[in-house]
Amino acid sequence: MQNLFKLSLVLLILVFATEKLSAQKLKTFNSSITKKMGPKKIAVPYTDVTSFMGYASPGTEDEIKDGKKFYYIYVWIPVVAPEIGVRMMSPAGTIKSKNIVTSADYTENSDSNDYFDTYITLERSDIFTKQGISEEGVANANWNTLARNDDSGEMPKNPGGRSYNSLLRYESNLNDPLGALTVGLYRIGFTTYKKGEVSGTFLAQVGSPVKLPGVGVAKTISALLEQINN
Repeated sequence: MQNLFKLSLVLLILVFATEKLSAQKLKTFNSSITKKMGPKKIAVPYTDVTSFMGYASPGTEDEIKDGKKFYYIYVWIPVVAPEIGVRMMSPAGTIKSKNIVTSADYTENSDSNDYFDTYITLERSDIFTKQGISEEGVANANWNTLARNDDSGEMPKNPGGRSYNSLLRYESNLNDPLGALTVGLYRIGFTTYKKGEVSGTFLAQVGSPVKLPGVGVAKTISALLEQINN
């Protein structure tokens, strides 16, 4: 009886460990575009995906907005895009990707077990040229929120078994000057659903159904300029 109890306990631990590992496995980042394959419609994967590995720590937020501590990742979109997808997962986990930008904060804290309930926004600025990108220019820019997401069932569950990771897709609206995905400076805003501290590693990905030659993704303006000017 005791041996049976021990065996059951071991199996329970193995099941939990397997679920925890599989929970952080990302699926293909699909667009909203579908193709008909026989009787089924299949989502078409984004052809261009850039990944950013980062770490958020309390007291380093970029802005407090509506009582929440917001952090920003800056994105330079070099061509007109029909759609932009953004997804975020915390903790970051491990991925296989061609285009990965790893921040120094992530490298220093990659062994952290902290994670947070992600809440993301996609915002477009009124800066449309590389020459307009500077610390002062960004501080004085006007930002328009295009889309937001809290919990997505398409994303893996976090280690706590909750569907608290985020994904959004935004299709360009050519009839709205503020809603078109033009060349320019964008940012991903992220925080938590509930007001409080944001702490943990994260993976953010930006996807597009068209190639974005010269795209830049960075946590700071100086790092972004270094990327897109090299």
